[in-house]
Amino acid sequence: MQPHPNVRAVQEALDAAGARDGSGRPSEVRLLPEAVHTAAAAADALGVAVGAIANSLVFDADDAPLLVLTSGAHRVDVAGLAAHLGFTHLRRATPEFVRRHTGQPIGGVAPLGHPEPLRTLVDVALAGYDEVWAAGGVPQAVFPTTYAELLRITVGTATEVA
Repeated sequence: MQPHPNVRAVQEALDAAGARDGSGRPSEVRLLPEAVHTAAAAADALGVAVGAIANSLVFDADDAPLLVLTSGAHRVDVAGLAAHLGFTHLRRATPEFVRRHTGQPIGGVAPLGHPEPLRTLVDVALAGYDEVWAAGGVPQAVFPTTYAELLRITVGTATEVA
């Protein structure tokens, strides 16, 4: 069975970036038996701490996409982030906005593999884990990596988001 096109796109982007997991091996997208729509569900399925899940949250930031990779252990302080970054309007994006800018559905948005690179913030709280897990393009796909790798492969900015 062929993998979903989103999963292929994410794996190709990981390969092109030379992405590594916490053991230094190439990052590989894995399909879980069931979709995991929350950090808690992903953590349970993987047997890891919820804080090691890198939630991919897309925001509408003054009509432009902003990807925030946040630890599953907390929520984004939207008002504080907007003030820190100087946005007039920062709000959770609609499913249509997310799909238009990422090509991926909410619940499966990966940090990479999008039609165009997105401005990305990476939660500094993820640095506390040797390995973190991110979505792989669809809700049942995930891949292991590290905080440093997330910064590198997304050209992201380390940011306190909570």
